[in-house]
Amino acid sequence: MEKKLLLGNEAVAQGLYEAGVSVVSSYPGTPSTEITEAVSKYNEIYSEWAPNEKVAMEVAIGASFGGARSFCAMKHVGLNVAADPLYTASYIGVNGGMVCAVADDPGMHSSQNEQDSRRHAIAAKVPMLEPSDSQEALDFTKIAYDLSERYDTPFLLRLSTRISHSRSLVTVSERKEVALKEYKRDVMKNVMMPAMARKAHAKVEDRMDDLTVWADTEAFDLGVNKEELFSDEIGIIAAGSTYVYAREALGEKASYLKLGIVNPLPRKAICDFAKKVKTLYVIEELDDIIETHCIKLGVKVIGREVFSPLGEYNQSIIEKAIFGTKKESVAVECDIPARPPVLCPGCPHRGLYYALKSLNLYVSGDIGCYTLGAQAPLSMMDTCVCMGASVSALHGYNTARGSEAAKKSIAVIGDSTFIHSGITGLIDIVYNKGISTVIVLDNSITGMTGHQNNPLNGKTIKGDPTTAVDLEALAKAIGITNVRVVDPFDIKTTKAVVEEELAKEEPSLVISRRPCALLKNVKHNKALYVEESKCVGCKACLKVGCPAISQKKLENSKTRAVIDANQCLGCGVCVETCRLGAIKTPENN
Repeated sequence: MEKKLLLGNEAVAQGLYEAGVSVVSSYPGTPSTEITEAVSKYNEIYSEWAPNEKVAMEVAIGASFGGARSFCAMKHVGLNVAADPLYTASYIGVNGGMVCAVADDPGMHSSQNEQDSRRHAIAAKVPMLEPSDSQEALDFTKIAYDLSERYDTPFLLRLSTRISHSRSLVTVSERKEVALKEYKRDVMKNVMMPAMARKAHAKVEDRMDDLTVWADTEAFDLGVNKEELFSDEIGIIAAGSTYVYAREALGEKASYLKLGIVNPLPRKAICDFAKKVKTLYVIEELDDIIETHCIKLGVKVIGREVFSPLGEYNQSIIEKAIFGTKKESVAVECDIPARPPVLCPGCPHRGLYYALKSLNLYVSGDIGCYTLGAQAPLSMMDTCVCMGASVSALHGYNTARGSEAAKKSIAVIGDSTFIHSGITGLIDIVYNKGISTVIVLDNSITGMTGHQNNPLNGKTIKGDPTTAVDLEALAKAIGITNVRVVDPFDIKTTKAVVEEELAKEEPSLVISRRPCALLKNVKHNKALYVEESKCVGCKACLKVGCPAISQKKLENSKTRAVIDANQCLGCGVCVETCRLGAIKTPENN
């Protein structure tokens, strides 16, 4: 036995290794990404980045059909994309064990909503485990595979930002090799036509009843659920991170029913625990799943009366809600500047947005680094719904408002996002004779989630060379005759090309191609500098929103621009903004 300090995500990967998992397919999405990145380091496990979460789920289902223990990971909104195969896989069941980790994001640190994935587990009638630290992340992963095969069902493992990205000590062990299970053709089990599905639904309901019994019995024997009795005055029911917060905030002033299986929830254990305390609280982030379950059981609990359905909890919130007290703290009386996320210095997206800003366009936006272009001073995004929506939504916007609107509107979408779910929207435009102009911001990587490879850059998850999708050929194959490629640092040409394509009465695809500035193989120019004698402090250079550019005040109270040489990558976008030629390139650049 060896102890390691692991992220919750790394602990899940270790659990996959120890459980004898053979096939892993995922799409990167914070806060789940590191699971599959860590898995890729185990040579015993086949791992891949899939084009999207639906494909990843289907690969895992297919591997399970083939008798292997399989896995996929995604963030909460990714589970929306994968919901279609998940709901039917629940009816079919498994051959080799199958687990899907879904990471929720209370507080929306990197997400467009705060949805609660327990809702999917309930609706899909799929059991779900929820660990509260890294050790449980490892243990619950292994338990999920045993239960998956025992009860013939896929399993969900619910993580959250705090569990995924917090480190704690984990005891690791050796891998248990699991033999490939025999594949037996079984149309009645594996083909979900209506006649088969009706019988399968009955099987699913019986399975959930059996798992409810497990949640009340064996789950306690295995430590998945546990009861801690300290006080008969206050009782706490919690799961995941909220259990840890409550334990730290309340200590032995309360008793605890800690739940590790959150679908199905135990019944008898909750009723029995309620009898042991005078006042019972349910502490759960986001939706009132456990509280509603308790009410259905006739158990009186306090939940939403004192706890908000919004954002993350912490120890102070819990202590104040239950005891009305708050630990002493010292207020720092100073103005702390805001630090919103911004496009990096040298980001190619900045050049594109600046080139388009003067065109006064409606911009249908998407999910990725380029979404940061919605913020001032660029302010180059009107809408953003979900991955891939920019293309389809632009077609809807132009269909509603007519051809004149189409000449003043564009969609922006990243290369990885285009492969994820933008292709079908582009096909829709062509098929239905739309005239929209779509811009793919091709920076050769999946940027915002931490530089994962994708089908457009010709590298696998391990960095090995593979076939790269030819974006220009793909566009022409689906019927786009107008395909243009621009360098976003060439402001003048980029603007001219977009204007030309917008004027056409047919769909266009513009590819804004330049690699992410943070890629290790990208060579940069030397930092630019400001010739102070030419600068008049007009602040025009600030309009590109580059964090390397700021203003300094001189002794005569006048201001002048200054460029931080430690941040500047010499992209030259700011040079285009200065009519006085005050921003200079070093002669030996």
